[in-house]
Amino acid sequence: MLAYLAIGLAAYLLGSVPTGYLVARARGVDIRRVGSGNIGATNVSRALGRPTGIFVLVVDAVKGALACGLAPTWAGWCGIGGGALGPELPQVVAGVCAIVGHNYPCWLGWKGGKGIATSAGVLLVLIPLSLAIALGVWLLVFSLSRYVSLASVAAAATLPLAVWVVRQNGLLVVAGTALSLLAIHAHRANLRRLWAGTEPKYGRPPPSLPPPPPPA
Repeated sequence: MLAYLAIGLAAYLLGSVPTGYLVARARGVDIRRVGSGNIGATNVSRALGRPTGIFVLVVDAVKGALACGLAPTWAGWCGIGGGALGPELPQVVAGVCAIVGHNYPCWLGWKGGKGIATSAGVLLVLIPLSLAIALGVWLLVFSLSRYVSLASVAAAATLPLAVWVVRQNGLLVVAGTALSLLAIHAHRANLRRLWAGTEPKYGRPPPSLPPPPPPA
């Protein structure tokens, strides 16, 4: 158990590196005070341009891929395998913890991104064909709606089924369900705005955040 806690902590710390926040800070911008206030690639793209947003997207995906890819090495150092649940267990633990780290970084008051890019990195290593199916759903929904959030939620919702179709492995289906729930939970504010008709489409700026209160 301690070995898995160590793997989970290492993956959490890797995932918690706030890429969007750091990149924006290097440009003199506190991304938490701009646009939607989210540190993820979509808000960075709106605030600082598409190339910067793509850079953040790629680095956030690499965080998930690294955590998942390094998990077997970490497990070897700890002298463990997957046990009865299968050899993928260390990777599943690391992948989920990396996404939790991205969504809830301890460095920023537990307020991070929404985990879509980091989840994609995890899936790229763990179940790449399921990632391809989810990405196809994302592209279809986005092309029809122009809502990044709706496309992300639709892709997340199809992920458990995509994992089952590809692998029919109980542990991986549980992992896919966990990734799906994390992503949908992170988009709960977007879902409320979609229901109310106030969610901005891609290419349109979101409502600005209120200015910070003056210092006392």
